[in-house]
Amino acid sequence: MSRALTKPALRDYLQLMRLDKPVGILLLLWPTLWSLWLAAGGVPSLKNLAIFVLGCVLMRSAGCVINDYADRDFDKHVARTRERPITAGRVPPSHALLLFAGLCLLALGLVLLTNALTIQLAFAAVALTAIYPYCKRHTHLPQVVLGAAFAWAIPMAWAAEKGSLAPGVWLVFCTALLWTLVYDTFYAMVDREDDLKVGIRSTAILFGDADRAITGVLQALVLLALLLIGQKFALRWPYYASLAVAAGLSGWQQWLIHDREPAGCFRAFLNNQWLGLAVFAGIAASLALPSPA
Repeated sequence: MSRALTKPALRDYLQLMRLDKPVGILLLLWPTLWSLWLAAGGVPSLKNLAIFVLGCVLMRSAGCVINDYADRDFDKHVARTRERPITAGRVPPSHALLLFAGLCLLALGLVLLTNALTIQLAFAAVALTAIYPYCKRHTHLPQVVLGAAFAWAIPMAWAAEKGSLAPGVWLVFCTALLWTLVYDTFYAMVDREDDLKVGIRSTAILFGDADRAITGVLQALVLLALLLIGQKFALRWPYYASLAVAAGLSGWQQWLIHDREPAGCFRAFLNNQWLGLAVFAGIAASLALPSPA
């Protein structure tokens, strides 16, 4: 390295991986846990639980690193991102690439502890993570690619726990993808004006003045898909109680974005960590109930 890894430098690398902002880890983790619990019909193996919790941390960190590497010339023009470590000159781009590769290798090491199907699925996860940042240049739907990247942990977790994939797993996958599309649109609404100036594309820009209506429809679809998950997996009353909480949180998020102020949109984005937790709590509580006589 060109400079010693002093405490300030270490802080820069931790910020580059967004370990100081764990909400992204939680947004990736909750659907992964949905899948593990549904696949196991209750508490999954401790081995798989540890693998996928650590894997979520590593792959979310890797995604942040490659995102900041790809956006290093754009970030300097956006108020919220101009002090990120790479664009501010505190972390060299070459170091970021090495860090991305290292994080992916660590994640691969975890996946090698599972089975052949999970290992095969892992290569798609890395590809989605790597291409997402560059989609912003060519399509207004990078949030869909991010949704696929985040939701890909669902078939991986299922495969690790069951050794195969079932049709129901793709319902959970699509639900998580739609959910990511919603909350990352809220996130993109924060930077919409700056993104328009520098040429970054997003669903927030694509939706324009219809953003509140479209995200509202998408939230309704997420809730409908969650209802179908409950029916598909024969979940019981705690799960449906959690969907009532999720519906309330979705309404609150719509209120937060009603005037499209960046601070409110960012709060709506952050609020989704509680929605994901509510759904997980409902799944876990439902599966923990004794079987009916």
